[in-house]
Amino acid sequence: MRRFALALLVALSSPLLMGAGQPAPPRHLDLSSDDRAELDAISASLNAVTTLKGGFVQVDPNGGVDQGRVYIAKPGKMRFEYDPPVPSLIVSDGHTVAVANRRLNTVDRYPLSDTPLGVILGNDIDIRRNPQLVGIEHGQGVFVVNMRTSQNRTKANISLVFSEPDHELRQWTVIDDQGLSTTVALRDLQPGAVLPPALFVLPDKNPFAPRRGN
Repeated sequence: MRRFALALLVALSSPLLMGAGQPAPPRHLDLSSDDRAELDAISASLNAVTTLKGGFVQVDPNGGVDQGRVYIAKPGKMRFEYDPPVPSLIVSDGHTVAVANRRLNTVDRYPLSDTPLGVILGNDIDIRRNPQLVGIEHGQGVFVVNMRTSQNRTKANISLVFSEPDHELRQWTVIDDQGLSTTVALRDLQPGAVLPPALFVLPDKNPFAPRRGN
């Protein structure tokens, strides 16, 4: 279940997905003028979003499907709520990312600066100049951006899928070092939603323990 949550957040600095110890590859991309313009348009679209809420569907390496709700408030704030029976809750307050597990009654925390979440949570996104960009692909009605979670990786391990021509982020797929992939598809997105600050308060170290008086 821990890998399940980490995959959703695109690695969360885990050595399993960051490719620690691999030699740093040179970065050389031959992008056409149209590709450069497309990447700039995608970056502008991401930068235009300040708040967002919607649903997500996640498909794990074994084909299992789970879903829930996602909330984003830039810069840096995010909340993923899984529907039962998945026990995970993931919250970023703009500085720290917390992964809470209801079943284990635990909370793991990571510095936001150690994660690649700036790809979608930053205020000044520039995918074309991002050193983690590895390549791009064209599909029917979509534009796929292939990235790596660390400059030390030799291959892409994240694919971000954007719709054309509106450049909305529709889904991403993470591949771990065992070659297993997890895909998260976004749906029913509402940009500009009014979101209460309480959504982005980090869960306590023991967030699911019974409280006196309840």
